[in-house]
Amino acid sequence: MAPALAFLALLPFLLLGGCATSQEPPQVKLDQANVLPLSINPAFTFRKETQFLNDPALFQKEAGKPNEAIEFERRYYMWPATTSLDKDQLKGNYFNFFWWNHGTPADVTVRLEYRQASLSNFVMAREKSYSNVKGSICTRFSIIGDDYLENGQVTNWRCLLIVDGKIVALTQSYLWK
Repeated sequence: MAPALAFLALLPFLLLGGCATSQEPPQVKLDQANVLPLSINPAFTFRKETQFLNDPALFQKEAGKPNEAIEFERRYYMWPATTSLDKDQLKGNYFNFFWWNHGTPADVTVRLEYRQASLSNFVMAREKSYSNVKGSICTRFSIIGDDYLENGQVTNWRCLLIVDGKIVALTQSYLWK
């Protein structure tokens, strides 16, 4: 009887232990993107990047049956918005960068530098910092809400992996100059 009671007492902790996940670091908006030296390290690589423009006004109307995968992604980025004000705060550009650190664990800063339609050549930047990382990581950036509504969609971008103040890997859109 005592082992059963001990098990029942520990059961909530065992079940909730799986809920403890590491949260993604906060996205920091930079006032100015400083220039850093380039020191490419083959241990750091970008695997893949995805981007999604979430603006229903720009969605193309399809003749016939709509693509279910695209419709699902649109609903995913609009969840949990119910009012038009909520939906406006979720409109914008979403970026996902998948990258590797094959070397020793390191403190890595991921920086997204980008230009928006109404800002011409002015470069904006956002960063996320990770400590002691190794292996595969996904970093997500979003330029949504007022940033998107006031300055327009992202026209070109580049993403940098920064270690010890040096760029060790980068990927960019084909329009980046």
